[in-house]
Amino acid sequence: MTAQTPPFRDSQLPFAKRIDDLLSRLTLEERVAMLHQFGPAVERLGIAAFRTGQEALHGVAWMGPATVFPQAVGLGATWNDELVRRVGEAVSTETRAMRSRDDRVGLNVWAPTVNLLRHPLWGRNEEGYSEDPKLTSAIATAYTRGLRGDHPAYWRTAPVLKHWLAHNNETDRATASSSVRPRVLHEYDLRAFRETVEAGTVAGVMPAYNLVNGRPNHVSPYLREQLRTWTDQDLLVCSDAGAPSNLVDSEHYFDTHEEATAASLIAGVDSFTDHGTDSSQILERLQGALDQGLLTEPDIDAAVRRQLAVRFRLGEFDPRLDPYADAKDFDTPAHRSLAREAAEQAIVLLKNDGLLPLTGLTDLPGQDTRIAVVGLLADECKLDWYSGTLIHRSTPLEGLYERFGADRVDFAEGVDRVRVKTSAGTYLSVPSADDATDEVRGAEGALDPALLAGRTDLPPLTTDTTGTELALIDWGGGVLTLRAPDGRYLSVADDGFVRASADQPGGWVVQETFRLEPHGSHEAHGSHDSHQSHDSHAGGHLLKHVGTGRYVSVTADGVKVAAENPEILELEITERGEDTVARTAAAADVVLVVAGNDPHINGRETEDRTTLALPAHQQRLLEAARAANPRTALVITSSYPYATDPTDLPAVLWTAHGGQAAGTALARVLAGDVSPAGRLPQTWYASDADLPDLLDYDVIGSRQTYLYFEGTPLFPFGHGLSYASFEYGNLAAHVGENAVHVTFTVTNTGGTPADEVAQLYSRAVTPSVPRPRRELLAHRRVHVLPGASTELTFELPLSAFEFWDLVHGIRRLEPGPYELLAGASSEDIRLRATVELDGTPATPRPVLELGLNAADFDEQRGAEIVDRTKTSGDAVAPAHGNGDRSGNGDGDGNCAELVYRGCDFGPATRTVTVEVSGEGSLELALDGGPVIARLDVPATPGPYDYTTVVTEFDATEVHDLHIGLRGPMRLAHVGFSG
Repeated sequence: MTAQTPPFRDSQLPFAKRIDDLLSRLTLEERVAMLHQFGPAVERLGIAAFRTGQEALHGVAWMGPATVFPQAVGLGATWNDELVRRVGEAVSTETRAMRSRDDRVGLNVWAPTVNLLRHPLWGRNEEGYSEDPKLTSAIATAYTRGLRGDHPAYWRTAPVLKHWLAHNNETDRATASSSVRPRVLHEYDLRAFRETVEAGTVAGVMPAYNLVNGRPNHVSPYLREQLRTWTDQDLLVCSDAGAPSNLVDSEHYFDTHEEATAASLIAGVDSFTDHGTDSSQILERLQGALDQGLLTEPDIDAAVRRQLAVRFRLGEFDPRLDPYADAKDFDTPAHRSLAREAAEQAIVLLKNDGLLPLTGLTDLPGQDTRIAVVGLLADECKLDWYSGTLIHRSTPLEGLYERFGADRVDFAEGVDRVRVKTSAGTYLSVPSADDATDEVRGAEGALDPALLAGRTDLPPLTTDTTGTELALIDWGGGVLTLRAPDGRYLSVADDGFVRASADQPGGWVVQETFRLEPHGSHEAHGSHDSHQSHDSHAGGHLLKHVGTGRYVSVTADGVKVAAENPEILELEITERGEDTVARTAAAADVVLVVAGNDPHINGRETEDRTTLALPAHQQRLLEAARAANPRTALVITSSYPYATDPTDLPAVLWTAHGGQAAGTALARVLAGDVSPAGRLPQTWYASDADLPDLLDYDVIGSRQTYLYFEGTPLFPFGHGLSYASFEYGNLAAHVGENAVHVTFTVTNTGGTPADEVAQLYSRAVTPSVPRPRRELLAHRRVHVLPGASTELTFELPLSAFEFWDLVHGIRRLEPGPYELLAGASSEDIRLRATVELDGTPATPRPVLELGLNAADFDEQRGAEIVDRTKTSGDAVAPAHGNGDRSGNGDGDGNCAELVYRGCDFGPATRTVTVEVSGEGSLELALDGGPVIARLDVPATPGPYDYTTVVTEFDATEVHDLHIGLRGPMRLAHVGFSG
């Protein structure tokens, strides 16, 4: 180091010392400025500008062309850690390559999403890996390991896990609170984050928009109490977009933005994503918090230090030592091959009665054997909100053309062909635009694609006497798209005119979707019945544009959407989709119906689904194809599960949207070039009746996911078939000092080389509390040749058998027998063995010494966990509007029941003391018997103003304690004395 080189530039010093030096050189104003997502350069020190956040969920997103891999849920379906690591490596390499030519591309990547797929109606299902925390953490660790790179000091990219914590609903996502009891918190929601953070492959996390137990995630004490205790690294916490302002504007959790911003920073948020590239408001709030004494300089320094730690690891201050500085691999043959391999491995064969593979068609070139590929997604390669722009594109139809020859493949999309007639007797017409250039939304890249505007260079729709025949698709729930003959979708730009201008539906606010509303419902403020019959498109309707909420009208300047004078329209159907599908299917030897979703419509970020059912339009196409030809296979291409009856179908496959190579991959699997080995990463339920409420986060109490679900699923977690057959054998288990060692063999007894996904589960045989029906411990995807065997070995730490003990607030291994189950899915168990594990026996709750934290209940009815204070702690309150479920309350909807099992009251308990706020009464009973104590709670000034109430309570020995809450109150703690 020369005399002129400051220590922070000295690569021989540890990062911590260099950060200390740099912090000492930065002014307070410069440090504060770094806390916004878009941190400015510090030119006097030669420090570049830096931004947190680059979307990279399954490829580099938003910044233009990049390799597009399968959706995250598809990567989860591969059950292949090593494959996903290679995908992460490719994505981060392309991130580096893109940044070398476009400095808008960031190296702090916001990926992956590790929210568990607890509920299949969650709109963002496509972004997660699995409903199981073990599988999720395994896939997330693999992806982040690839993103990070393997250099001991420098990282290729710095991954941030999304979205902390318990976030599975788009409905009211910025104001809803997830009630998460301690066992669910520690055994389920935290696990996916924890194991990935502990692996050392993560730079930080992003808090979610929602609240957990009544407290916004952006001021969550778990950031300090949990996250930062899992690693010695300085983790960077980046807020979600706009969430800092939500603390005041929508959640009303704080009165002022200065309070909210200070509370977030103190809780652990280090980078504020708010107001786009305009940092002025956040900086004003931070400075205001400093001026008011809500923040100190050490608070600012702690956050800046964590940011700088990431920047040093990314090699920003050591460009000559950065091993990834010259990364140039982009859209390479290896990346294209990997995209195809990932798409192949993500395909799940759900059912096969011998129809697949289509070997006969490939072996008989001289015969006129025909394949019909039909359906709304048969010639589509759909992208989602977090996709890059396609460089290469392969649809199912294109893949089948390539694999079998275009002369053997017939196609019918199944859209309804319609003309739209106006009240004047004319028809909507799409003007010619032969000289218009083809444009793909987002191809140039955008820091915020939500700001991309629609095209206005094309002429708006007009009317004439013949009109234009449009392709109508009903995506379900009455949401329609209309497409012109040239392939462009009708869309609405900022000027309100309707044009055939969009290459695909898309955008933060989709401008290509419409609803038909019967004439008369507009004045009555009614809505279109999404379950209307197919023929009800006829007659007078209004066409409502979903994005603006306005209705289509005809003006002298063209067709536009407006707040008044809606046009009364009539749809004249010139060709029904099911008729063309039936004709095409009848002439084929085998039919492939490709059904599913458009990831921008009905189930996406900001919008949950309302049903598991396949949309009616697609159900009609499936039924028409099956009626015309019994050799019909259903190929579901979707971001989430559907509940569709497979009884009359000889074959069913599912794949997530598979990225750029989806069609080629599907064709190779259908042809038998590749044996399918994807496995379901979440339960496929048989009907909506099997689902809990979307906002019910208690997977234990409401028996959610394969861990607790007691019904019969349509297809179980881990399910997936093969063109080969496999035999499991030689299961052996040995209990060591710190682990259980398990081995078994898998033999390919079929005639096809194939992958098998071996799955190992456990079950506590005699648990003292409700435990999972079975729980995934480990998995391995292996390739096995015909007739060959492979021995699999697993070393399972004893901690894998632990659960969260409410009595002592720790993880505990319960002694007793545990069943080990090896097989091909959670329900296809081939081998079983039982081991005896030593552990710590259960003890009663020592309520005389410790009392009871109210949130540590074993069971509840009508209750929710809320924030004890705005900074820490939990309380329990009646859930709003639950009604009186006990039959003993006042019936005003403010009643709840709590049960605490095994409370030891010792030789004599004489009094009970409760810490409570609000007003009402509490009733205590033992073992479900009569009320033996009642405490009346006088009204307190506010929800955080607790009072102590004491009364007599006579109990001895061990009993189950039942507490009834009657009235709008918060119960924090219950104490007992002799």
